[in-house]
Amino acid sequence: MDLDQLHTFLEIVRLKSFSKAAQSCFRTQPAVSAQVRQLEQELNASLFERMGTKIALTPAGRIFAEHAEQILDLRRRAQNAINELERVPRGELVIAASEATCIYVLPRVFSEYKKRFPNVQMLVDRSFGSRVVDAVVENQADFGITQLPVKEKRLQVAKIHSDEIKVLVPVHHPLADKAQVLPRDLAGYPLLLPKTGVTRSRLMAWLDPVEDEIRISMELDSTEMIKRFVMAGLGVGFVAGAHCREEVAAGLVAALSLGPDPMMRQIGLIYRKDKALSKAALGFIEVTLQYSAAVTSRPAGVAGRLVAKSLPAER
Repeated sequence: MDLDQLHTFLEIVRLKSFSKAAQSCFRTQPAVSAQVRQLEQELNASLFERMGTKIALTPAGRIFAEHAEQILDLRRRAQNAINELERVPRGELVIAASEATCIYVLPRVFSEYKKRFPNVQMLVDRSFGSRVVDAVVENQADFGITQLPVKEKRLQVAKIHSDEIKVLVPVHHPLADKAQVLPRDLAGYPLLLPKTGVTRSRLMAWLDPVEDEIRISMELDSTEMIKRFVMAGLGVGFVAGAHCREEVAAGLVAALSLGPDPMMRQIGLIYRKDKALSKAALGFIEVTLQYSAAVTSRPAGVAGRLVAKSLPAER
């Protein structure tokens, strides 16, 4: 009996499926079934009852599940205790996020985190949309920063930032003086749209009433490209307000609200609920939530309570 077998067994219990557990553990279903058979032979007891396509724990399986959880939890505690021998946490954290989010939303988070944890290496995995979620679910990244909503039940989600999707035009564009733009105002103008993602889907729904009148000129996967192409007069773009503040302040572009109601977007921090969190990981959550509290102008006391309430118990 080894820890890997226990982990596989508990994944089957959690997912109630051999095939889903195989995917979660990055194994074939026959390999997962073989691990269970080895456990049953060693314990001399059946752990699962097969009822057609469904499975359920036997009485022996229920007892073993409780002890397996305790064994793996004890192993996690032992590892955490060893890690805490050092006064300053070490290691690395992998964060999956889009390039624009890292550039325009997270610099202060990363800066503050490095001050507190100088010996922790931060690796940024440049990803987009669903790839951020997949990276965290598949344990390729410790944390993800992505646009909400995220419906994956295995993930803990904390909102950390919100801003407005803006229409971006050159300063001398006929629409530049408008405070708000309706879909019909864009008829006939070349549009520069994000290639994929939540924002793209929401923009297409917003433009739906004038679908036959709009002209999509380019589909781009970079916020920087959209801004540069707008400044070059190649079309009307759409970017988050936080991503174009410098250009607007410098008078290079005009940023207009979508109408009749502003289109807001929410950015969240995501991580696996079942992941044992190190002191370095808990510190990243704390710093990120403190940033969130600061940018939304919460009083200091409220910010502290938010961080304390949102942090998971250290395991």
